[in-house]
Amino acid sequence: MTLDNPKLFSLPQAVEYRERQRAAGRKVVLTNGVFDLLHTGHLYSLQKARSLGDALIVALNADASVKALKGPSRPVQSEEQRAYALGALACVDAVVIFGTPRLTAEIAALRPDIYCKAGDYTLQKLDPGERAALEAARTQITFMPFLPGFSTTSLIARIKAAGDV
Repeated sequence: MTLDNPKLFSLPQAVEYRERQRAAGRKVVLTNGVFDLLHTGHLYSLQKARSLGDALIVALNADASVKALKGPSRPVQSEEQRAYALGALACVDAVVIFGTPRLTAEIAALRPDIYCKAGDYTLQKLDPGERAALEAARTQITFMPFLPGFSTTSLIARIKAAGDV
C-alpha cells in the first residue's frame, strides 16, 4: 500500500517549494534526522524549529543511511512510514528524503534561512561539510533546547521490556 503524503517532496520539488516561500518573503527552517519512532523529544524539537520561521522542511534519512548510522535492526519503520508520520504533523510543511550520509547537497540546493538541530548538538559537532554548506548559504544555525529523557533507543528498550511483562 502506498501512503498518500502531499508533504513528501523530491529534492527538486522541495527547491521549488523553498523558492515559492522565498518569493513570498517567508523564512524557511530546515532540520533533519531519522525520526524512527516519533516521541515527545521529536515533537518538541519540531514544534520549536517551526516557531523560528514561516515554513519547516524536514530532511529525513533514507532507510539505507539509517542502517549505516544506527545498525542493521534500524529503522523500525520504513522511510515512507516515517515521512508519512512527519507529514501528518501541522508543524511540518515539507519532507524530503535524502540517501547520502551527509546533508550537504540538500543544504546547498535548499539554502534555508535557518538550520535547526536539537540541543544535544553543538557547532563543533556539526559535520564540517554540512557546516561549510550552511555558511556558504548564509544560513543561521540554531540549536534548540534539549529535552532530556527521550530517545528512540530508550523507547525501543522500554517497548521490548513491556513485551516481556
